[in-house]
Amino acid sequence: MLKLRAVSVVLSLLFAVTLPRVGSAADAPQWSAYNQTADLDLLSRHSNESMRFKLLNSHVLDKNSLWAGFADELADFSAADYEALKPRVLDRSIADLQAAVASGDLSYESLVTFYLYRLRETELDNSRFLNAVISINPDALSRARMLDELRAQGRAVAADSLFGIPVLLKDNVGFAGLPTTAGALALRDNVTVNAFITERLLESGAIILGKANLSEWAYFFCNDCPSGYSAIGGQALNPYGRFQFSTGGSSAGSGAAVAANLAAVAVGSETSGSILSPSSANSLVGLKPTTGSLSRSGIVPISATLDTAGPMAHNVADAVILFNAMTGYDEADTAMPLQSADMQLIYRTISLADKRLGVVNGFADEALYAAALALLQENGANLVAFDFTPPQFDDFTTYLGAEMQRDLPAYLDAWANEAVSIRSITDLQVFNAEDLALRAPYEQGLIDMMAGLQMTPDDLEALRSELQSAARNALDSLFREQQLDVLLSIANRNAGLAALANYPALTIPMGYTEEGRPMGLTLIAPSFEEQELVDIGATFETLSRARRLPEAYR
Repeated sequence: MLKLRAVSVVLSLLFAVTLPRVGSAADAPQWSAYNQTADLDLLSRHSNESMRFKLLNSHVLDKNSLWAGFADELADFSAADYEALKPRVLDRSIADLQAAVASGDLSYESLVTFYLYRLRETELDNSRFLNAVISINPDALSRARMLDELRAQGRAVAADSLFGIPVLLKDNVGFAGLPTTAGALALRDNVTVNAFITERLLESGAIILGKANLSEWAYFFCNDCPSGYSAIGGQALNPYGRFQFSTGGSSAGSGAAVAANLAAVAVGSETSGSILSPSSANSLVGLKPTTGSLSRSGIVPISATLDTAGPMAHNVADAVILFNAMTGYDEADTAMPLQSADMQLIYRTISLADKRLGVVNGFADEALYAAALALLQENGANLVAFDFTPPQFDDFTTYLGAEMQRDLPAYLDAWANEAVSIRSITDLQVFNAEDLALRAPYEQGLIDMMAGLQMTPDDLEALRSELQSAARNALDSLFREQQLDVLLSIANRNAGLAALANYPALTIPMGYTEEGRPMGLTLIAPSFEEQELVDIGATFETLSRARRLPEAYR
């Protein structure tokens, strides 16, 4: 017996490094799927039909996989550490974060660890989970340590630099470290290379934290399905009211994650409303740039004519920093005019005295819009009110379907991993039909529509010209006749018109309705006038200071 005990002591000393320590990975809390029946029953009676979800958590995503690669680091990061960092991180600007790193109050490693801890804390709580994140970069912490070392060696870092800042990518944007799924099981194995904008972000020193959930196939997939649902990620939820308000879409996870401070900033994408809608719904700043100002190479498409990536952030300054880090001329993207090799925006506030802001009479009786107008007018802006009825685009859905029917196969041929079995819309339709309950629980009405389209290239070009000409004529005439600098709208209400006219748009928090729903003031300007949007938007933001943290995520 004594000999056995002696052997045991020797073995424990030899292998002590492998034994669980107090607070180690062995003690880490584990996620397990909960019974969603009661929550789904409650939601089935929601007054808003689009909130009557069929499921919440994904059937295929084990959330433990999100933080599994960081077990030891999270074990060494205590609840006290987390609480101590909250005031330095929550809703802080990029400039604030860089200042905290410069002062020694924060490191890039501790910043990434904070977000990982917060993600785990949020997703383990069945009353607070958001399903905003699909995957986490396994190299996020090692990259943070490397960037901390570079800074310690004397690397100069500007206050407006993305160096060391964790960024989430909408999961239709290519990143070599993770699958690019567009939320779809058909792309579950699509481990591909970096998109052009991802390369630019990495060159700037950004840390790709992971991939954000989204409305599957960028919300061009099913009829009347909820925003924020994907087979891979489940149902993304709004931190301002998980079972009250939609996340907006399709950049739903990007919006919910940044709103709840699961990342500093996020990349979204838009064809028609997919940045503006979730940014407004989650009380964020979202910039839908002019198509052609940011590369789309390596991004799963809907429409080569209208698609664009764009930044989503807590404030205008951070949106500018993220936008600037993604710019660069991509000769492979034929939508990009060579205006400059490196288009950049400047964050600044301005006098509104010489600015003419268009006011849509049809919105004027909405309280938050009216209050925003009053604030702008009090500070010198010239408000120009008019009745405005945009043209109807009855064939818009058909047009987008025909473009996706053409552009998705081109992406799959050029970018998709060979493990991906689909190569066309018809392939996708067949794949989903094999198990609709898992792969398309809201069915696939738009995929079915696209599979049945028979439009020649000439027909598609004629339809594109007709739709874009109508939109451009409407907005060009309005801006010319009223001598406008920007048009003021709400959330994504004129998103389709702006998309077809290729007018950029910027949405900024303007407040909350009586029930607590966030609402954004949206500025629209002519093509490549993003600086005008930033100037007026930053000024309005400074005057209004409307954004506040979601109460349950403070």
